[in-house]
Amino acid sequence: MTGTEYQKKAMRTSNFENPMTALNHAVFGLTSEAGEVAGILQKTYQGHALDNEHIKSELGDCLWMIAEAAQSIGTTLDEIMNANIEKLLRRYPNGFETERSLHRADGDI
Repeated sequence: MTGTEYQKKAMRTSNFENPMTALNHAVFGLTSEAGEVAGILQKTYQGHALDNEHIKSELGDCLWMIAEAAQSIGTTLDEIMNANIEKLLRRYPNGFETERSLHRADGDI
């Protein structure tokens, strides 16, 4: 499944017609869901086993929120994924290098 295919299937469960409302919901929801992922990892410091299935489920919720955010700004997950890879290729053409990370080009966000 492509990102755009996922986005189309996931957005059938979004109930916001106003793009700004959808974006707010997505951003706040992503923060919340990312916190749930962090909470699962935090439990390992209390002696709990790492629950990969639970993390997988919460990462799916994060992805849903990202899809909603993309939809609300009129783009697709495929466009976002491609743009991110292009940015990483420009930033690290030979793979990650600490020196390039410490000294990014002007305007590299």
